[in-house]
Amino acid sequence: MTSTTPSTEHPREPSPVGEQLRTSIDAAFPRIVEQLSDLVAIQGIAWEAFDARNLDRSAEAVAELVRGVGIDDVRILRVDNDGTPGGPAVVARRRAENGKPTVLLYAHHDVQPPGDPALWDTEPFVATERNGRLYGRGAADDKAGILAHIGAIGALTEVLGDAFGVGVTLFIEGEEEAGSPTFRRFLETYREDLEADVIVVADSSNWKVGVPALTTSLRGLVDGTIEVQVLDHAVHSGMFGGPVLDAPTLLARLIATLHDDAGDVAIEGLAGGDHATVDYDERDYRADASVLEGVELAGTGSIASRLWHKPALSIIGMDIPSVALSSNTLLPRARAKFSLRLAPGEDPQGAMQAVRRHVESHAPFGATVTFTPGETGSPFQTDTSEPASRLALEALEEAWGVQPVEAGMGGSIPFIADLTELFPSAQILITGVEDPDSRAHSANESLHLGEFRKAVLAEAILLARLDDQGLADT
Repeated sequence: MTSTTPSTEHPREPSPVGEQLRTSIDAAFPRIVEQLSDLVAIQGIAWEAFDARNLDRSAEAVAELVRGVGIDDVRILRVDNDGTPGGPAVVARRRAENGKPTVLLYAHHDVQPPGDPALWDTEPFVATERNGRLYGRGAADDKAGILAHIGAIGALTEVLGDAFGVGVTLFIEGEEEAGSPTFRRFLETYREDLEADVIVVADSSNWKVGVPALTTSLRGLVDGTIEVQVLDHAVHSGMFGGPVLDAPTLLARLIATLHDDAGDVAIEGLAGGDHATVDYDERDYRADASVLEGVELAGTGSIASRLWHKPALSIIGMDIPSVALSSNTLLPRARAKFSLRLAPGEDPQGAMQAVRRHVESHAPFGATVTFTPGETGSPFQTDTSEPASRLALEALEEAWGVQPVEAGMGGSIPFIADLTELFPSAQILITGVEDPDSRAHSANESLHLGEFRKAVLAEAILLARLDDQGLADT
């Protein structure tokens, strides 16, 4: 594809089952939105500073929703991480019949903290509908993903009845926004229960309102800290300033070497290329990313490739005194945290070493540079020729009436690497309910209800096609 406006000249003809599913979902949709609103009201945040009992309430509410669509094998499970209990996850199973495939449906019920309430136009934990959007923390990320699964299963049960033979396993995690600290151990502990032929991860975004997307690549991630030290201790800037530069200044000079004059990452040895097959109009990007007037965009190549297929490095924190606490002092040390997004195909450990080599070889004025590696996450790329991917693209097209975009995602979902490693034979599909204005993790998070309805339908159609066709490579 080469345009942000996919062709509508020859939309896929609606299937009879698809139309029945559409009718069922349309009738059930007010109830689905009500159920989503009830979930939004539960402040399930998996951070230590928040009441963990709300996570338990959230898991119980999800379990009840699952039972409501006729799945009785429902458990709330957790594993420990070095003695610390992980977040409660809901695992529910409906076994496959007659040799049909099993599909694992993933979402997460925990949410980000609300942040500054003054930045919200509505109450963060009161779902509020305005102008066709539902506002509230978790309304999009990712409680809508849960209701997409629930709504799809409910429609299939109504339309197909006992003929619906695909196996369905729901895995609704309870600590994703805290970094999924027990995810790997959870998969290893309950591997047999979670084994599936297809895994649908409903935690991504569509291209824009009116155009769906299947996320086919994710950038990986490495982070860490860089510390610069120039003095044994702080000294008076008037008495000693001039012959030696302070640590924040030298740290700034070191940070400046991480990008070239065009704004591309300048760390030698990192992968990347201009491989995107869909355009992202600069005006759309500027609007979606809230870029201020006059700010020039960084990097070279298409905007989509810069987002999906090239590395991107950001400084996300610094340890230096605040302006309010500043004094006329030469500071002996300063520290920054970097976050580096990796192109698909990049090795995270190799990338981490490349950053280390760069910062240690660019020590400004001979300053002592200490590099401390942090977390890593592998990139992901799917093969869209696989049967499940083809069926998903067909389902998206039927639900929206336009051709879907095969999109990359500039962000990372580190646990995808764990799913790939532990379930190597499963075909992984990354779908979503968000759009560029959903503002996940930000104030005024919202869900476009018209797009949400189509997302529920698309998942129901996908499951119906898997039920009818299986995974034969035709």
